[in-house]
Amino acid sequence: MARLLEELGFALDQLRAQHQGPAGLARRREARLAAIVTHARTSSPFYRRLYRDVAPARHSGGVVLAELPPVTKQELMANFDDWVTDPAVTRAGVEAFIADPSRVGTPYLDRYFVCTTSGTTGYPGIFVHDPRSLAVSQSFILRIDLAWLSPPELLAMARRGLRWAAVVGTGGHYAGAGWVQWQRRRSRWRRRAFQAFPVQQPLAGLVAALNDYDPSAVTGYPSALALLAEEQLAGRLHLKPVVVELAGESCGPDVRARIAEAFGGALHDAYAASEFTPLAFDCAKGWLHVNSDWAILEPVGADYRPTPPGEPSHTVLLTNLANRVQPIIRYDLGDSVQAKAGPCGCGSPLPAIRVAGRRDDVLRLLAADGTTVRVLPLAVGSALDETPGLHRSQLVQTGPAALRLRLEPEPGADAAAVWHAASGRLLEYLAGLELGNVGVVRAAEPPEQSGLSGKFRQVIARVP
Repeated sequence: MARLLEELGFALDQLRAQHQGPAGLARRREARLAAIVTHARTSSPFYRRLYRDVAPARHSGGVVLAELPPVTKQELMANFDDWVTDPAVTRAGVEAFIADPSRVGTPYLDRYFVCTTSGTTGYPGIFVHDPRSLAVSQSFILRIDLAWLSPPELLAMARRGLRWAAVVGTGGHYAGAGWVQWQRRRSRWRRRAFQAFPVQQPLAGLVAALNDYDPSAVTGYPSALALLAEEQLAGRLHLKPVVVELAGESCGPDVRARIAEAFGGALHDAYAASEFTPLAFDCAKGWLHVNSDWAILEPVGADYRPTPPGEPSHTVLLTNLANRVQPIIRYDLGDSVQAKAGPCGCGSPLPAIRVAGRRDDVLRLLAADGTTVRVLPLAVGSALDETPGLHRSQLVQTGPAALRLRLEPEPGADAAAVWHAASGRLLEYLAGLELGNVGVVRAAEPPEQSGLSGKFRQVIARVP
């Protein structure tokens, strides 16, 4: 009950902040920023060293964000034990915890939510969220539902019964699947209301499971929902969702239109990260509105100088104002963001952005019987991510039934053993899709960043 009251308090405060407009949002943001920076200075050895030569605050009590040095995922992970503010949280302890997939969504040390990601920069991360951070994330549901759903749609959701299907990668401590399991463990009704559907499973099995569940709301990667849209239009999938949420990837207008045509429900975009969820949600004008009372996003160039509104940034710096066990302050998130100049025409006082996010390719592989099997990038990527000793991988399709696997082992790991384990996992996954005929070769070159954006693409289709 105490947790529910805390979430309700945060949700009501968010509505008051929006009602008070930019000034109300700014007051909360500045006070929370000062608090999180002070906490990081006093409780995190890493930040204490980092901010040693930075003045604590202005005489007014505020913090000048631009005076604080940016941080990267690599930097924070290299200093994990000094970064966290609870000495009981250690990298060794967290890694032992996440080594067990059965513990996805269960609290670490009976209080913390843990998730992992490789991210668009290609470097793996482990993120620990404290109960306050979880309560803030949960409280955004009310803000987003009121923005996305009309009264008739809210009534339709109530009549259908809340059944929320998340079509996501499973099998590891990924943020999406972990959040669903965390919800399901909270109460009996949530076990009925939330369910994750693995994108790794064959399409026919996914279609059958979704038909059986009959969700009133669906969240998924655009690449997965685009495949499901084709199944819906072909008459094999029979969903009638009130709302469909696109998350985890970017997509073009043609894909959006196809998904909207197939499912008919309200189609919306959300911008989230393992470091903070949800960062932003869309409006009728096509912009994403940042939850700026709890998160700060700074579009910047390669030199970390501010990018003017209206121009796409090289990257964006995130400051999480809620999580105190792992302070994230001016963190290089890796996405290219365009900030809107001036207020949004939808009337929201929340700042508006557009994001150029992850765009891995869907593989179209030729099976032995001559049929084409579509393989989702996040599904095949997750099949490789848990390989022991693997830092990151990159899969390149070079022919109708040919794949090239680029590997970067962890420092000190046996490269041959990593290749054997990673290729074995990949071949096993492909065999489960009736693609046992597909050849996988070991690339001599390591994974490569995109020369244009600097982003890391884990799955690339280069078929002549």
